[in-house]
Amino acid sequence: MTYTLGIRENLRPFLEQLLQVFFVGMNIGLQRTVIPALAETEYGVVHGSMTAIFAFIVSFGIVKGAMNFVSGHLSERVGRRRVLIWGWLAAFPIPFMILWGPNWGWIVVANVLLGVNQGFCWSMTVTAKMDIVKSSQRGMASGFNEFAGYGGVALAGLLTGYLASYFDPRTSLFAFGLAVILVALTAAVLTFTETLPFSRAEAARHKAGITSGPQPRYATGPDNPSVGQIFALVSWRNRTFMSLAQAGSVEKFVDALMWGLVPVFLVSQGASLIEIGWITGIYGFVWGGSQLWTGPLSDAVGRKWPTVTGVFLCSGGVLAFPFLATPTDWAVAAAVTGLGMALLYPTLIAAMGDIAHPSWRGSALGVYRFWRDLGYAIGALAMGVIADVTGVLQAGFWLTGFAMALSGLWLILGMEETHPRLNPAPDQEETDA
Repeated sequence: MTYTLGIRENLRPFLEQLLQVFFVGMNIGLQRTVIPALAETEYGVVHGSMTAIFAFIVSFGIVKGAMNFVSGHLSERVGRRRVLIWGWLAAFPIPFMILWGPNWGWIVVANVLLGVNQGFCWSMTVTAKMDIVKSSQRGMASGFNEFAGYGGVALAGLLTGYLASYFDPRTSLFAFGLAVILVALTAAVLTFTETLPFSRAEAARHKAGITSGPQPRYATGPDNPSVGQIFALVSWRNRTFMSLAQAGSVEKFVDALMWGLVPVFLVSQGASLIEIGWITGIYGFVWGGSQLWTGPLSDAVGRKWPTVTGVFLCSGGVLAFPFLATPTDWAVAAAVTGLGMALLYPTLIAAMGDIAHPSWRGSALGVYRFWRDLGYAIGALAMGVIADVTGVLQAGFWLTGFAMALSGLWLILGMEETHPRLNPAPDQEETDA
């Protein structure tokens, strides 16, 4: 088998992956609106304790980050499909814990399992797409993947807001979550194509020198790097990898804020659960839907400047939020923030795929996603502590907005363009000259 690359050539596995990431997004989205808003009334969190509320995001971020790293390396040994199935099995207890949990500690533990699910399942949809697409399609593939995933997040957040308003909140979340997990697990077992052979075939073609088109500027490293060497290369040894990793980590401050702080802030401003669902849903829908064009945009104009633009848009949207006073104004700020996330999110993944060698691309993406999702924990913990110490909910918005601005400056100074057509490998530059 030749294992030809391309979206059109591999349309069936591409659609299978989109279906999976949509379910993965729905599984996390069911906790986005209702759980933080009901932390005090349903699970006994002490009034005003933001550190306690953010604890469930901290547990999620730490575990998801670690599982991203583990799943990337593991998938290069046992395959992408098997890791995906394991991730859905890990999610099975979550709806029962939401239904029967007597206190907030159960939600924290449930989010540990959610972190395993997300680290295994979402990682595999990303890695599998990088396996089967051409280098000129990585932005498009990442955009479609994140569109499906965050479309699922937004839709689930909106639906659960309505369900919890009209029915018992716990029962609604239980039924919704269990249905999503069972359908997704069935689809993973029956309709997910293993893509590891595509990655191995691509690596073999590069080794034999039989590839065509612009040659990627792969990061310099050992021929057969160990897990530790890949971790060091992505984390600090390569300047561009390091810039991408820090940007991924800091942008998760924004998502932690929209997940944990925004619902609590809006409740304090008198917003209803349905209004909160719409505001956070608009953020998710704009983020998800815009990636249908921001991913292809990065294939056309490069990875660096869409990413930088997105970072500064997020910074502006977040900093504006606490100065606004109506649901319409908050929805506009949420939309601006979602647009910023759409510009940076798939582009960072595509940039990683550009310069990570196919023989260890899965592991490199795992390291990137480790640092990226550790940003949930770092951001949530910092926002919780600063809100409790100062007694000012708005402090979390200021922390996140300024952190994003500093991250954008780091990208400007530290990141090289990674698109093979715009910045090919040095030997091709000499040949083309």
